[in-house]
Amino acid sequence: MLPLFFFFSCQKNDSDAYAKNNTILFNKSFFDALEKNKKEPYLDSIGDLLESKENDSIVRETHLKVATEYYYINNLEKSLSFSLKALQLSKQANDSVRISKALYYVGDCYQNSKSDSAYFYYLQAEKLYHKMNDYDGIARMLFNKAYVLFYDGNYVECEVEISKALQYLKNSTNHRLIYSCHTLMGNCLEKFVNYDEALRYHNLALLDLEKLRSSGEDKDLIHNYNLISVINICNLYDLKGEFSKSIEKLQSLRFEDLKKKSPRLYANALSNLAYSKMKNGDYENVESMLFESLRIVDSIGLTSDILYKKIHLGEYFLTQKDTSKSIQNLKEAKQLAIKIKNSNEILASLKLLSQLDKKNQLFYANEYIKVSDSINLVQKNAHNKYARIEYETSRIEDENKVLTKNNFYILIISFVLVLILIVIIVLRYLKYRNKELQFFKKQQSANEEIYELLTEQNKKIDIAKFNEKSRIARELHDGIMNKIYGVRMNLGFFNSLTDEETIEKRKIYISELQNIEGELRTISHDLSRGSFFDGNDFNVLLTSLVENQKEFSSTHFKYVNNEIFEWDTVQNIYKINLYRIIQEAILNVNKYANAKKCIVEIQKKGNDILQLSITDDGQGFDVKNIKGGIGLNNMKERANSLKGQFSITSKIGEGTKIEVEFNL
Repeated sequence: MLPLFFFFSCQKNDSDAYAKNNTILFNKSFFDALEKNKKEPYLDSIGDLLESKENDSIVRETHLKVATEYYYINNLEKSLSFSLKALQLSKQANDSVRISKALYYVGDCYQNSKSDSAYFYYLQAEKLYHKMNDYDGIARMLFNKAYVLFYDGNYVECEVEISKALQYLKNSTNHRLIYSCHTLMGNCLEKFVNYDEALRYHNLALLDLEKLRSSGEDKDLIHNYNLISVINICNLYDLKGEFSKSIEKLQSLRFEDLKKKSPRLYANALSNLAYSKMKNGDYENVESMLFESLRIVDSIGLTSDILYKKIHLGEYFLTQKDTSKSIQNLKEAKQLAIKIKNSNEILASLKLLSQLDKKNQLFYANEYIKVSDSINLVQKNAHNKYARIEYETSRIEDENKVLTKNNFYILIISFVLVLILIVIIVLRYLKYRNKELQFFKKQQSANEEIYELLTEQNKKIDIAKFNEKSRIARELHDGIMNKIYGVRMNLGFFNSLTDEETIEKRKIYISELQNIEGELRTISHDLSRGSFFDGNDFNVLLTSLVENQKEFSSTHFKYVNNEIFEWDTVQNIYKINLYRIIQEAILNVNKYANAKKCIVEIQKKGNDILQLSITDDGQGFDVKNIKGGIGLNNMKERANSLKGQFSITSKIGEGTKIEVEFNL
């Protein structure tokens, strides 16, 4: 009898969930409603549309969705193409979830054609699920690997993989996957001729179906799974020789409903019932049942099912002593088994032919031995092949770990070198900045020395001017004044003349001399009164500094000072720094303030406090957010160097005020 089993492809599970969230590029309900011959063109059009889309999660998921639908319309070539594309896009986006899904989609596509490739991709997906701690995903890949091993005849390794999968599923609610694992384990144990244990696992699978039914799973799907389990259990009954149990269980099935809903399952159940009846010695309707089941699977094109039906017919005609028909069906079965590479059925057909065909008995016996030895060799090689896949994968992973470790070290070394380079650049920059600041300080010191020299020179010039003016004043007073006075006195003697004309002339001369005397006296007094502030007063320097701005600035500057301020009592160091602060502030007003007017005011508070304020009505700035420039820092440093107080008040649109106070 044919052991039945449905391959658990998780592509189908994901499709419905995905359709709810991805209707923009792929319309699931529309696709399901299409006629069979229109589904592939629709999928092709979706593929053309995806070519122009950027790599995002929707595009990657749509590739997987299209791959799934191609898989279910049996176009494995296009399903593989879209699965590989999804794998490529997922790797580019480092999308672990879809990388693992794409890997086992590719494995599904290779499952019937390249079992070793399928095994490799399932193994890769399993390792990714391990990294994500997805136990259901791990179990799913273990199951898929076991499925490949089962149909390669490697039942020992198959049992090991299924046992691992069931360990991961101990706390899982994925009863559909658990059902598939129990079913595959039952089929695997059947191959070990451990029929009782195999029967236990098939009964566990039936319990899983009850849990699926209570969870609201699709009723038709549960019904089909139930039929598969019943057929597998009946197959075990037949192998144990309990044909009556098999007949009783199969006859309880509703064949009419089954024929409408699932022709393949109907054909298999009908064939198995006929086989059980034949083995039980009841040949009524057996031939018609076998031919009806053969006709159904032949119309569907299921080669593996046709193979089993041919073997059943061969055995049936053998019981009816119709050797020619029996041999004919068994030969056809052998050819089909060779075509689909079903080693077990090749052996079964050869064994029966060696018993029936007396002429070729030796030939079939030798073929049986050759095929048996070949199968044993293939199974051994298959075992070695999958072991090599595991080993090579592990070796590649180890090499990747070494490369990753080496790359990590290279990255660390590169980072350290870059860090050292940055530190060197920063140190060089700081060294350059330090030199620049030292140069600036030296320049400031030189400027201050020059200013002091100029001030001292101006003092000497003023003293020289004062001395010269005093000398001239003395000359005027002591020389010219005395001579003029003598002339006036002499002229006074002419007053003895009594004629009126002479008297009037004398009066005119005397009056004129008096005017000259008064004028010279005034000049003399003016020259001798020469003040220290003329050219030497600090107010003159500041006035000149402020008023000179009108020649190159649109801002109106005004200097307000205390006229009675005695600058000669103030130390030069205070005057120098005040001058530089005002000079820097005026420069900032011209460059940045865009002000209409600016007032520079110096006043004395009490006896010892000198206060400087510089106020403009410019655009102002945010004092909290602005980074101090060299100019502002210099002003502040000058104030601090003399233990003064420096403050700046400004608001955007409301101008700026700088205040400096020194305790003299």
